[in-house]
Amino acid sequence: MSPETAPSDARASLPPVLEVRGLSKAFGENTVLRSVDLDLLPGRVVCLIGPSGSGKTTVLRSLNGLETPDAGTVSAPEAGLEIDFSGRVTPAARNRLRDLSAMVFQQHNLFPHLTVLENVTEGPLRVQRRPRDEVLADARILLDRVGLAEKSDAFPAELSGGQQQRVGIVRALALRPRLLLFDEPTSALDPELVGEVLSVMKGLADEGWTMVVVTHELAFARDVADEVLFLDGGVVLERGAPSDIFTAPREERTKRFLDRLMRPF
Repeated sequence: MSPETAPSDARASLPPVLEVRGLSKAFGENTVLRSVDLDLLPGRVVCLIGPSGSGKTTVLRSLNGLETPDAGTVSAPEAGLEIDFSGRVTPAARNRLRDLSAMVFQQHNLFPHLTVLENVTEGPLRVQRRPRDEVLADARILLDRVGLAEKSDAFPAELSGGQQQRVGIVRALALRPRLLLFDEPTSALDPELVGEVLSVMKGLADEGWTMVVVTHELAFARDVADEVLFLDGGVVLERGAPSDIFTAPREERTKRFLDRLMRPF
């Protein structure tokens, strides 16, 4: 079900799914992003790490059109889309940007009055207006893939937190996006449920999905990411391969952050 079926060496020659240049954002006098650049290449996983309030979620929401930056550009070369946030962003351009990606949130955000299957099919049916038989077939395949086929008629309140988050991932996949965005998807889970969600995400990475993940799960970022960005104060203070960031960070601030998370007491 991955959109990137070409071998990894062939994918390397493809244009980026998204190119981000100079992304900046302030809320009043609080500047949360300061000229952030990002290239999201097909089939690659980028993890954003950093302290709370460093701008990670704002980057993610800007990529999905949920937040409007004050400046910077986001372009999708294959879709022929370029948005300059220093000017007026039309609703049509924002919708085209949103169509490229799907987001998995910290909280599951499932509709409590809908069954699991109805939650998964709501977007493809009502927003994308795809054929019902096709959407239902896709949804059942995806639920089976994450071990929730038998829960299709259950309501969210009948599921564990980990199961609800897996439904959230399936809901995102059902939209057939080019890009998957994860905003600390395990932060609201009990520790014993974190592994089941990270396992699903690792499987998606192995299949070649293009992903941006905001996370404090450093072991996941080390094992799965192709690139790690450390943000602090709205700035990308350091970026590189996981082997470089986690074993030999250049910046003292990065070292202190990693030491704090790896040795919390």
